[in-house]
Amino acid sequence: MKLSKMHLKTLREVPAEAEIPSHILLLRTGMIRKLVSGVYGFMPMGWRSVRKIEEIIRQEMDAAGGEEIHMSAIQPAELWQESGRWEAYGPELWRIKDRNGRDFCLGPTHEEVFTDLIRNDVSSYRQLPVLLYQIQTKYRDEARPRFGLMRSREFIMKDLYSFDADEAGLDISYKAMYDAYDKIFTRCGLTFRPVEADTGAIGGSNSHEFTALSEVGESEIAYCEKCSMAATVERAECVDAKAQDDVDMLPLEEVNTPGTKTIEEVADFLHMDAKETMKALLFVTYDAEGKEDGYVAAFVRGDRDANMIKLVNALGIAEHQIEFADEEKMSAATGCVGGFTGPVGLHDCKIVVDSELPGLKNLCAGACKENYHLKNVNYGRDYKGDIVADIKLLKAGDPCPVCGAPIKHARGIEVGQVFKLGTKYSESMHATYLDENQKEHPLLMGCYGIGVTRTLAAVVEQNHDDNGIIWPMAIAPYHVIVTLVKDNDPVQKEMAEKIYDELEKAGVEVLLDDRKERPGVKFKDADLLGIPVRITVGKLASEGKVEYKLRRDADKEEITAEEAVSRAVEIVNKERRG
Repeated sequence: MKLSKMHLKTLREVPAEAEIPSHILLLRTGMIRKLVSGVYGFMPMGWRSVRKIEEIIRQEMDAAGGEEIHMSAIQPAELWQESGRWEAYGPELWRIKDRNGRDFCLGPTHEEVFTDLIRNDVSSYRQLPVLLYQIQTKYRDEARPRFGLMRSREFIMKDLYSFDADEAGLDISYKAMYDAYDKIFTRCGLTFRPVEADTGAIGGSNSHEFTALSEVGESEIAYCEKCSMAATVERAECVDAKAQDDVDMLPLEEVNTPGTKTIEEVADFLHMDAKETMKALLFVTYDAEGKEDGYVAAFVRGDRDANMIKLVNALGIAEHQIEFADEEKMSAATGCVGGFTGPVGLHDCKIVVDSELPGLKNLCAGACKENYHLKNVNYGRDYKGDIVADIKLLKAGDPCPVCGAPIKHARGIEVGQVFKLGTKYSESMHATYLDENQKEHPLLMGCYGIGVTRTLAAVVEQNHDDNGIIWPMAIAPYHVIVTLVKDNDPVQKEMAEKIYDELEKAGVEVLLDDRKERPGVKFKDADLLGIPVRITVGKLASEGKVEYKLRRDADKEEITAEEAVSRAVEIVNKERRG
């Protein structure tokens, strides 16, 4: 493609709304174009890279036994009501009505649609397993769209759904997809880590998230360098402190602690370690229709932080059904006191106790009385929990739940996730099959998603410098750019055209920058666009030589035009498979 014929508009200035490198660079290169907040279109260069990611996904999905179909993004409410997710999914579900008042949604995912398809098409174990996938635009009504393609309201996703007769079959399908994802993200040029993850609104029993490592990522992962443990912070299990079975309970004692509302303040005032205290967090919950459902007081050891995902899982509710309580309103209803709340004396609220607290003795907690705390609070004698569960956050430095070594943290971008759904949807939607004895069973399901457009952004986050993008060969919009320094020099022009033609004939995707622009503009655009190989045709053309440079390297070489073509073809053929 000749740049003089291409629709391309690059920007020299950083767009005001862009905060992270991928958002900045995809806008500056003109690869994406903002329509409204959280909604982007793709221009020629950006769309080429999106299609290349999609093709890598197709190749690996097909190789793993998947069959591609395409279902509508508009889904009838009846299917979501049947599965129980119409209300449970929350405000991110983009609900719409047709002219007759019938409810629909713009699909954020397609479990219901695929389950409905298979329950109508499959009746016998002989028809299993089935693995169907699509690559399609999805919609989520994000409250705060940001970071460009990272958290948008419209995005492209690949979702595959597996249907098996039993757990053994589901295990095979799950592993096939897990292995395929490993190949896909490797081919896309990502540095990533698969980690155990929470199943969230999708549901199911088991899940792994594929996380592209990046400091700007919204996903935080905990991992151990000594063993294979790796999980999202939301999912990571914690090791409880050793139970103090040999410690005697001391008498409960009320102490005046004026102005000590934080754990640090009360621990310092009473000359004790924060590990000897108890932290309270106060919440209000809502039912599926958004009405207030009651209050929750959650307690963890004073030096711990509560894990909100673990808490909502313990409560059996969705994330959107809980928020921090208005302390004055909750105080009137339950007896809590902001900054001085403990589990003793609370009433008319659900008490959730972290799993390690029952084993600890003589803790300090709020007295539910302004400027007072209680010392020597003990589980069983002084208070009990309605729910006792691990609700604490696994922090860096905490012992690994598998081997005990210190845990490390890293940030990342979720680019894909695989789920074992089990019978969550097949039971509620009555998707069954008959076994060899004509006995009916629910289908065992899995679902497997990849954020195509988010993968594009993640690649840019990991592959850029101060000058622009550095595309991996496999998903670069073009492989080679031939930069013609002087478009009015017949020798340079002839050589540039010849190199361009030879590369095209060799099957290389090549750009020829033949624009009537200054050389500095062309060089800046070549770096900004991030094309992997640059061949510059300039003053050395009269000697039959060009400048050859890889975008990822600082060094340039002066070599013959023939050698430049040969080397470009070689490196493109070597690296484009990823």
